[in-house]
Amino acid sequence: MSESNFVDYVKIFCQSGNGGPGSAHLRREKFVPKGGPDGGDGGRGGNVYLRGNAQMWTLLHLKYQRHIKAGHGESGGKQCSFGASGEDKYIEVPLGTVVRDAETGEFMMEITQDKEERILMPGGRGGLGNTHFKSATHQTPRYAQPGEPGIEGWVILELKVLADVGLVGFPNAGKSTLLAAVSAAKPKIADYPFTTLIPNLGIVSYRDRQSFVMADIPGIIEGAHTGKGLGLRFLRHIERNSMLLFLIPADAKDYRKEYQILMNELGKYNPELLDKQRFLAISKSDMLDEELMKDISKELHDIPHLFFSSVTGYNIIELKDRIWSILTHA
Repeated sequence: MSESNFVDYVKIFCQSGNGGPGSAHLRREKFVPKGGPDGGDGGRGGNVYLRGNAQMWTLLHLKYQRHIKAGHGESGGKQCSFGASGEDKYIEVPLGTVVRDAETGEFMMEITQDKEERILMPGGRGGLGNTHFKSATHQTPRYAQPGEPGIEGWVILELKVLADVGLVGFPNAGKSTLLAAVSAAKPKIADYPFTTLIPNLGIVSYRDRQSFVMADIPGIIEGAHTGKGLGLRFLRHIERNSMLLFLIPADAKDYRKEYQILMNELGKYNPELLDKQRFLAISKSDMLDEELMKDISKELHDIPHLFFSSVTGYNIIELKDRIWSILTHA
């Protein structure tokens, strides 16, 4: 997916339909000069729905469709005929889409299942026709209810990528290279910071025809929780991952310090992220010999870790085994 086509934040205006007014019609037929009320009810205003679509990965289609309006209900008619309901509007969104009120920021709903439908803005109820107001003392009511108005307002849609494994690390930690090595994904790879500007997803094949989804999240820098670098734009994607795979390159100056910085950024953004299952992998380990690996392991003695190389394939199978074990025992 090209970077220009990935949109994970949109602000749209939605408006549900007004309910149709009830009819105040009085029955008028030949030989029935004083027919009673026969006004029907108005139709319901159209609802605005969100519908999950597992085939979608972006909110791009909403970037240029900022106003979404459902149809109004029609008026009730004579002979107790009901007005037609207004046309419903369906907004297709990728799984992992969160909706917030644009003014208050209040959480409204989230879509996580394929074909899941949720009413974002309900249409107004149709008004009652005059037949409902007939009584023994008032047999010819000449009034009916108006329809209820619909609801309108601005909402924010945020996409949080759904994946089993989220890759967490500084820029150039080797996340994209790992994803390309273990899946059919083709993320942009280059030797400079912030090569990855959007989350990339890849399906990783495992033993016995099993698989899991891995997400390459754009690199973290110190201060990301305050919006530095790509900041909050990508941290929200980490919230939806079942486990976090921390990547620190073999040429890092201080492995423990980098690990603590990454943990600190996640914790300050959302403390609940620290409750997720996590594992540390040292990438680019083809640069290390056995003695250096032993020294690094001593430094990280209390942190579960594994050395691997995406280029040579060293310990790739073992890394998959560790990930699968965590995912299936979480």
